[in-house]
Amino acid sequence: MPFPVLLTERLVLREINEKDYLDIFQYLSDREVMKYYGMMPFQKEEEALEEIKWYQQIYHSQSGIRWGISLQGSSQIIGSCGFLNWDKKHHRVEIGFELSKEYWKLGMMTEALSKIIPFGFENYRFNRIQALVEPDNRASHVLLKKLGFVEEGVLSQYEFTCGKYDDLLMLALLKRDFI
Repeated sequence: MPFPVLLTERLVLREINEKDYLDIFQYLSDREVMKYYGMMPFQKEEEALEEIKWYQQIYHSQSGIRWGISLQGSSQIIGSCGFLNWDKKHHRVEIGFELSKEYWKLGMMTEALSKIIPFGFENYRFNRIQALVEPDNRASHVLLKKLGFVEEGVLSQYEFTCGKYDDLLMLALLKRDFI
């Protein structure tokens, strides 16, 4: 099955490949972008290539999909978004996203997620899309709530990342509640 390319007013959501590794490295090596990512900022370009291999692996194993975000008319990847940990039996999936900080506060991620969410409900038959967000990550929390996600609670010390245990907020959007 070919990788689905999605278009919005300003964006192209497409498959990420090895040629995009320098773009990926540029924003995933930024400390501010990685602050709530659950990983240390990338130090080596090889880490970006490994990330791209992971994107390809989750797509081929049908456990997720990750779109690269580029501006219409440009091939540069400025961020990514998609679904992971797809539980087909229970029709649920997690959503994840990040964006180069030069494009923060311009509505880019709202535009991208507003395209992939209905795509997931319609084409993959998700019933539940959930997000795990660090409590201090206000920007992601506000974005998800704007898109209709409901906060369900705190998962205490849910992850061990970057040498510490992190609490995570669980937010979810159910198909029945999607407008």
